[in-house]
Amino acid sequence: MKKETSGRMKEPSSHREQLRAKVIDAIAQTMDLYGVNYSFGQLYGIMFFEDRPMTLDEMQTDMNMSKSNMSYAVRSLTESKMVTKLKEKDARKDLYVAETNFFKAFQSFFTTKLQREIDVMRQAIEDVIPPLSETILALHTSEEERKLCLEDLHKLKHALSYYEWLQRFVNDLESGAYFDGSQEPR
Repeated sequence: MKKETSGRMKEPSSHREQLRAKVIDAIAQTMDLYGVNYSFGQLYGIMFFEDRPMTLDEMQTDMNMSKSNMSYAVRSLTESKMVTKLKEKDARKDLYVAETNFFKAFQSFFTTKLQREIDVMRQAIEDVIPPLSETILALHTSEEERKLCLEDLHKLKHALSYYEWLQRFVNDLESGAYFDGSQEPR
């Protein structure tokens, strides 16, 4: 299902552009499933089909999006490594290119997102375990509260084991362990 966006893609003017628009919409819907703004997914889709790097102005024209929203979209896609800012410029304007290898895009996107989840959750859990343990050991803690705290501690330790496993998965994904040399899955 399409979400309302701040801009609209240009209407396709040829059969090939209509076919591309169908795939661009599917890319946007898929990225939306993973928490990426639908219009950012459209932008990635447009850039995916470009045979050359694009400037922000060109993207803005293709997406009919405000400059501030376009900058935010590009920054978001760059942070998730779906788009790369090139070192060279075009008439003093930054150039951007989309990652067109879906295996590499998957690898980059998910290692970034999963690493963020791991870092946030492990920090929170590691911050909570010591005071929770102190509450369990405190003489003034009621038996009911101690029991509830022990249950929480057990859940958190189980969660930590999950995040240790997830960290190994991310490390392997990042290293290319799930791909052969051509970025194809094993």
